[in-house]
Amino acid sequence: MSEQEKVVVGKLGSSYGIRGWLKVFSYTEEAESIFSYSPWFIKVRGEWKEFSLEDWKRHGQGYVGKLKGLDQREDAQAMTNAEIAINADALPALSDEEFYWRELFGMEVVTTKGYNLGKVTDILETGSNDVLVIQANPKDAFGQKERLVPFLDGQVIKLIDRSAQRIEVDWDPGF
Repeated sequence: MSEQEKVVVGKLGSSYGIRGWLKVFSYTEEAESIFSYSPWFIKVRGEWKEFSLEDWKRHGQGYVGKLKGLDQREDAQAMTNAEIAINADALPALSDEEFYWRELFGMEVVTTKGYNLGKVTDILETGSNDVLVIQANPKDAFGQKERLVPFLDGQVIKLIDRSAQRIEVDWDPGF
């Protein structure tokens, strides 16, 4: 297996039944779309291992899946809580105006007046709007260690430049 960038799209839950089925928790926007990706990579003892999905079905409020090669409950139990990942190039291509959240991590955040706020380290989902978590520069003039900037496209977020790895924001650096 080549070492391509992996994107975590879900996780396996507890075993279901005696024939190696597992509960599946999807992190994808539409939960069922996790089953359209192939192959899956499951982290086993700290290492990504490739698996094919043999079958899946809806079960109650969630889903269960059967991985090829896992035919007994004991084998499935060893996979409980393991992350499910896919190769990044398996994700659908986006237009130039669209991007995946993972692309924002590590980007420099600069105000429209040129002040460098720091780098994106996380994104919080708050319900009303997402929030960029920005690790401030060590010598920040305002003494900030971390900033929370709302991801409001057009209002606060003015430009996202993939090639320059830069996000321009209309934001007060003292805030």
